[in-house]
Amino acid sequence: MSNRWSPEAAWDWINQFGWPVGCNFTPSSACNQLEFWQADSFDPATLTAELDLAAGLGFNVLRVYLHDLLWETDADGLLDRMDRFLGWSDARDIKVLFVFFDDCWNNYAFPGPQPEPRPGVHNSQWLQSPGARHVINPAVWPRLETYVKSVLDHFRDDTRIFGWDLYNEPGNEGLLGNSADLLSAVYDWARAVNPSQPLTTAPFRWTEPFDTINEIHLNNADLISFHDYEPLPSTQTVVDRLKPLGRPLLCTEYMARTADCTFQSHLPYFKDQGIGAFNWGLVAGRIQTNFAWEAHPGAGEPPLWFHDIFRSDHTPYRSEEVELIRSLTGR
Repeated sequence: MSNRWSPEAAWDWINQFGWPVGCNFTPSSACNQLEFWQADSFDPATLTAELDLAAGLGFNVLRVYLHDLLWETDADGLLDRMDRFLGWSDARDIKVLFVFFDDCWNNYAFPGPQPEPRPGVHNSQWLQSPGARHVINPAVWPRLETYVKSVLDHFRDDTRIFGWDLYNEPGNEGLLGNSADLLSAVYDWARAVNPSQPLTTAPFRWTEPFDTINEIHLNNADLISFHDYEPLPSTQTVVDRLKPLGRPLLCTEYMARTADCTFQSHLPYFKDQGIGAFNWGLVAGRIQTNFAWEAHPGAGEPPLWFHDIFRSDHTPYRSEEVELIRSLTGR
């Protein structure tokens, strides 16, 4: 299945928005994708308040995760809540880049009330989707195909949507061959729908075991995205690798202060190069991504935050970062 956008079409799309800049957004009241979107924990007050914070920074795109169980347990409710979220975002001139699947963190997912976050642990209740046991079992993929095609078809012409990120970091939990097969399948499902918005998935590791997965990413994406939490010289090396592909570039995950990947080091570079930039996190909350990946359980507030921009009371963690972001977005 082709239907891949030409480079010219991809540039035409990006040029509508100017410089795409935003964050990976989960409301501070949610510990994972299910707590974000399920009816009993969907939180309009927090969502709208935190969308106001994003708009106040001049962010114009948010990257937002879904989960396949949301479709299985309450398909109509999911579509309705996505529509409401898109309306609130659109009222603030913010587009949305939705993410369907994810190979990161916990290999379990159960609908209903979610476990409490483990104190001091980064992303302690975040969920793989569909989860490793389903990635390795193609017999269940028709259910996943129905989910992807149905959501894409419902929103196929929705101008509030920036694009579709089909699969976050496939292979991150080591299922390289299986994840590569699912990644290829998801591109086929999405191309069969052929939505009016572009598709993307992001390389995040450039070692030899990931060569096959990275080839699938780069041979299928309309917009070329990548993840990078390294110091700027390493990021520049990745950009130099990707620019010859001749398509718009999006760094859909960056900003880890303890790894010397900061707003001050990276965001001016991304703007200068015309690269879309999505840091991880907005308001520190139940996903606890202000703690580093390797943080010890039970730790108090880290001396240097890993991700996130605002405290729970909506004051900046570092006012100079907020001032820099606003200066670059022209807010």
